[in-house]
Amino acid sequence: MSSDDTPVDTSVSPAAPHSPASDSPFRTEPTSRDEAPQYVLPLVVHIEKTAPPARTDALRTAARAVLVMLSDERSESEGAWARAMRDWQDARIRKVVRRARGAEWRKASALPGITVTGEGAEVRVFPPVPLDGWPKELAKLQVSGTDLDDPEPPAAPDLSGPVLWLNPELDMSAGKAMAQAGHGAQLAWWELSETERKAWREAGFPLSVATAEAGRWQELTVGGLPVVRDAGFTEIAPGSCTVVADHPALRRG
Repeated sequence: MSSDDTPVDTSVSPAAPHSPASDSPFRTEPTSRDEAPQYVLPLVVHIEKTAPPARTDALRTAARAVLVMLSDERSESEGAWARAMRDWQDARIRKVVRRARGAEWRKASALPGITVTGEGAEVRVFPPVPLDGWPKELAKLQVSGTDLDDPEPPAAPDLSGPVLWLNPELDMSAGKAMAQAGHGAQLAWWELSETERKAWREAGFPLSVATAEAGRWQELTVGGLPVVRDAGFTEIAPGSCTVVADHPALRRG
């Protein structure tokens, strides 16, 4: 993950004119994102020294965890997490990825949240918290140390379903890439109709994560699909395009 103890803190910058995901349909306040109180969505990935998850599996699982949180009944209407979700989406969409093992993971798992599993990965997502108001059990978790890789080449993405395409020109840590995949999934969710969201949720949020080929990446970024532009808090330059969210319902032509 990152090379120091600073949390992988990523935020979506305002979208470029060609991106349809310029704002959240779930915003409730007219103030600008930077003026609103800042919240962050915590994600914790379970990484044991002897059995770390594969990188691509962790990215897919993190993206699905964000979707599960967005669609949970506690995040909607008058649910227990609804206010925190509204406050978070009224500001910059920030996500922080930390890691836990052993007793740390067990303590994190006892806090209100949702654990999402992949082929081998486990990611727990928590309701948003103020930027400076983390629960102590999560605040002490680190992101440095163990990075993730794919022991074997990942399977080709399922092009008939949603694909989160990563920028081939950026070198991101596992934690950074997990947060970016979560951003991409969220932008796709925002762009879908209620019927399309329901269908995706009922299917279990299937999706693929893959690095695009250079030529294909250029086509994707100008094709009208949601594009994640990072705010540049960590690792990469502000405004960098990191992920294109390619959902079948959003494809043009």
